[in-house]
Amino acid sequence: MWYLYIVKCAGGALYTGITTDVASRVACHNSKKGCKFTRGRTPVRLEYREECGDKSRALKRELEVKKLTRDEKIVLIKGFK
Repeated sequence: MWYLYIVKCAGGALYTGITTDVASRVACHNSKKGCKFTRGRTPVRLEYREECGDKSRALKRELEVKKLTRDEKIVLIKGFK
């Protein structure tokens, strides 16, 4: 199963990504071994997770979410909590 996730970085920036193991990926970001964007913005906290099924669907959904404004992403996150 593939997931779309959004983490909130130190300083408030939001990062969107995909993975098959959300907990492991968040831990990877926090160990500064994740993507370049989050390395200098730790700690990160998981704010949103969405099941996407397969990798193709996850990639498509990631593009959709990355096109959202920050305010739209916050609305998405609030609907999750």
